[in-house]
Amino acid sequence: MTGPDPDVATPSIMVDTPVGEGRLLVAGDVAGEAPTLLLGHGASGGLNAADLTAVAKRLPDAGVRVVLVQQPWKTAGRKVAAPAPTLDRAWHALYAEATRRWPGPVVVGGRSSGARVACRTADVDGAAGVVCLSFPLHPPGRPEKSRLAELLTPTIPVLVCQGSRNTFGGYDELTGHLAEQPDAANVTVVEIAGADHGMKVRKADDDPPGRAIDLVVASVREFVTAVV
Repeated sequence: MTGPDPDVATPSIMVDTPVGEGRLLVAGDVAGEAPTLLLGHGASGGLNAADLTAVAKRLPDAGVRVVLVQQPWKTAGRKVAAPAPTLDRAWHALYAEATRRWPGPVVVGGRSSGARVACRTADVDGAAGVVCLSFPLHPPGRPEKSRLAELLTPTIPVLVCQGSRNTFGGYDELTGHLAEQPDAANVTVVEIAGADHGMKVRKADDDPPGRAIDLVVASVREFVTAVV
């Protein structure tokens, strides 16, 4: 079983879903009916990704409860992510448990694959908004395998933080496609200059140090407080 990083999120709440046991990690609790941000991980990385960790640690100071969501396949220690329908079924159950425990407005999101799950399920679950950290527009080198339709699925406000060097579709490529879509007015894209898919910036371009992650955190904070 994959354990949580105690620095990032505690306590850990196990949740039975139709496809196995998932986990909710309370990264920063806030008293009362505070807005909750549910964030899922990607297909290759875990909840300790730099952007997830930074958002989890800093948003509670703005009155936003942050709950990190671990999919059952990851909780079970498997190496390969589950298919999309399985991920969505698990997410619905984890979302339901989160809203039962913490009443109030909910914004959903995640990084990479987690962002795709959030986009596919947000309207059905009744979320107030969607946060996408490094939305994977297509597999690297395969622009014909577009996932743009998933990003356009929500009818609620959507924030995308996208690196300019993202090989899964950089800021310019993503915004170029969105400009051609008449139903994309609800999608806001913030450029993380110089960042790759993992939100990493070359050392020579990281001026001041940590600016890319700082911009991600600030953008998510502004978006969540606006939509709730």
